[in-house]
Amino acid sequence: MTSATAAEHPFAQYVRILGKGPNLSRPLTLDEAATAAGMVVRGEVEPAQLGAFLCLLRVKAETPEEIAGMARGFKTAVAASAGATADVDWAAYAGKSRQLPYYVLAALTLAAHGIRVFMHGAEGHTDGRVYTSEALAALGITPCRTMAEVAQRLERDHFAYMTLADMAPALQKVMDLKPVLGLRSPLHTVGRLLNPLNAPFSINAVTHPPYMPVHQEAMRLLGQPFLATFKGEGGEAERRPEKPCEVLFLKDGEAGSEEWPALLTGARAKEESLDLTRLKGLWTGEIEDETAAAAIAGTIAVVLRYSGRASSIADAEGRALTMWRERSLPRSIGAA
Repeated sequence: MTSATAAEHPFAQYVRILGKGPNLSRPLTLDEAATAAGMVVRGEVEPAQLGAFLCLLRVKAETPEEIAGMARGFKTAVAASAGATADVDWAAYAGKSRQLPYYVLAALTLAAHGIRVFMHGAEGHTDGRVYTSEALAALGITPCRTMAEVAQRLERDHFAYMTLADMAPALQKVMDLKPVLGLRSPLHTVGRLLNPLNAPFSINAVTHPPYMPVHQEAMRLLGQPFLATFKGEGGEAERRPEKPCEVLFLKDGEAGSEEWPALLTGARAKEESLDLTRLKGLWTGEIEDETAAAAIAGTIAVVLRYSGRASSIADAEGRALTMWRERSLPRSIGAA
């Protein structure tokens, strides 16, 4: 007497597509990736399946269709927007280890000039890094815990930050598998593309340049009208002023690229200590630092250029310097 054959789990097909071998496996389509990600979000996947799925994606490297599909599926886990709207979606998922997080001051400068910036990110996944919440705390700013708070902050301050753990706890659980699997989750890439408030312009950065066209094409597939992605300092959306910078962009959904010249000459050393108190000094003008100012203004310029607020690289850089110099000193930026 033979035992009945167990019914196959509905998620098994997606593991099989990725892992059937060198000749029979293939990438997921956008729709397949979206469906699979939705099942993960709803808790319809066994732990063994999820581990296999994430590792197979990581080993082969995700395609733009897979990234776009997962972003679409995972976005269903994001808290409802509560009427919040933003001009700029800012992904902050890497953390900083060599330089202070000057991108925070760039975002706050844009906000001080009336541009609504919603920043979101993952934290604590890698030892020895400084994350956005810590940088904001040094400026007296607390993260938002709910989308209702996000809406209020964007209306009042034109800036709001929310961690992935509060924005989408189900996705944070997937991110937290890194020390268990020993591999970085695809969510480090997908999270950057979520754009929870559907802002018309999105800025994100990569650590490894080969990911730039993946981000660009995935966002094009998602219908994102305006985008800038580049190799940022430490993997965050922050210009490295001592280096030329290639930016891949979307303008009205059309893909392109531009090469930006270096802003400073000479190499930049790793900062001896990431003293977050310096951020407030830079904002108030008590501290002057040419390199920090170049990183901040250079980052602002990328936003201005590819969100349609500047006509050229030179125009963007000129406007960005003016915005940084005219940031309403010593404006309080931290009322919770």
